[in-house]
Amino acid sequence: MSEIDQKLATMRQLLARQGMAGFLLRGTDWFAWATGGSSNTVLLAAETGVAEVLVTLRDAYILTDSIEAERFLNEEAPTPYLVWSAPWQDPFARKAFVLDQTRGGLLASDRPRGVEYALPRDLWLLRRELMPEEQDRYRLLCLEAAEAMTETLEAAHPDWTEFDLAAAGSAALWKRGIHPALTMAGGENRLPRYRHPVASREKLGSRAMLVFCARRHGLYANLSRFVYFRKPDKDEEKHKLDLAHVEAAAWQASRPGVPLSKIYEKIVAAYESMGYVDEPSRHHQGGPTGYLAREEVASPQSTDPVADGTALAWNPSVKGGKIEDTILVRGSQTDILTVDPRWPTFEFADRKRPDFLVKL
Repeated sequence: MSEIDQKLATMRQLLARQGMAGFLLRGTDWFAWATGGSSNTVLLAAETGVAEVLVTLRDAYILTDSIEAERFLNEEAPTPYLVWSAPWQDPFARKAFVLDQTRGGLLASDRPRGVEYALPRDLWLLRRELMPEEQDRYRLLCLEAAEAMTETLEAAHPDWTEFDLAAAGSAALWKRGIHPALTMAGGENRLPRYRHPVASREKLGSRAMLVFCARRHGLYANLSRFVYFRKPDKDEEKHKLDLAHVEAAAWQASRPGVPLSKIYEKIVAAYESMGYVDEPSRHHQGGPTGYLAREEVASPQSTDPVADGTALAWNPSVKGGKIEDTILVRGSQTDILTVDPRWPTFEFADRKRPDFLVKL
């Protein structure tokens, strides 16, 4: 079966098992998952889009309005989905159609309204097990996001503002058909002060960090990189190696069947072994990614296990420093996806890790 056929079959098995009549998927994340990477997004900042997916025991529909119907028919509706639309002025037509298709039965949704139920937890966990087709899309996205990062920071100048850097990063992503869901830029003055230095009018100065959460086909490539316009000092070089140590501990623990809470414990222990006792409380450490920048932020309370085929984005940080890439867990193997061969690297734990890009 195709990717979409397998997903529809799985959803129908869950519907039958739980005695439900349909799933109504509203979020941009779930729409992309169910349709094999199609998009219902118009407003980038919105969590929901201009179309929904309705899956019943018999049929599968993309529900939209007259504004969007032709575009979805031509560009965003994969087989075997049927496109249903109604005049945009009639807000009740869609609800009536859903009631008719489900015959008034129980309905579950990722964003439930009224008497709708929440999606089964099994479906949320299944979404993290990326199928081969999804992994292929993810690999290409992550490669191109990493290339966009290199292109941006190679062009960066100390007189640029953080706005300039974020704008250049966004342009590099858009050129590749990638949504710049997040382009966070911080220069030398704000980097030591904030873990999330969202872009401002300040100039970059002697160094800068750029962070991408880059979305295409609903999937997120997450990565952070640093550019220096001077030689890094001893403390900065030490932080780089220490963060690579913490990251290596996270990656080593990231194996199928291991609960996220156990990985979090390994991360905390790695920080403590390097003398950074308080750092885990100053910023989250990341977790599973995929159809959200973080499907879940790992914590001591995270009981869900890593599955084979799960994408992860751990992001250890210290004051003024950070390391982050998107990886894919395949059995005992960890594939680093956000890699541009042009980016400078250093060796750590038998892996090439992103170094500072130094432009003197």
